[in-house]
Amino acid sequence: MRIRQREFERIRSVLREADAEEPLTAREILDVLEAHGEEFDSAHRVATVLGRQAQSGEVEIVREQPFRYRVTDRNG
Repeated sequence: MRIRQREFERIRSVLREADAEEPLTAREILDVLEAHGEEFDSAHRVATVLGRQAQSGEVEIVREQPFRYRVTDRNG
């Protein structure tokens, strides 16, 4: 599995555990990740990973300032 995909799966898993229902900014997602013991380099890295996954439809980007991200749940 590629590094980016593993990073995305870590993000998806933590957001599912945190029961994040509303779209969050990359900074807010980074804060949730850190609160759950996951380390990421920066909010920019979170945004990069999620932006790439948006191309496959697994992430919805709410294009307001700042951008917000909603990870879709494949399992329903």
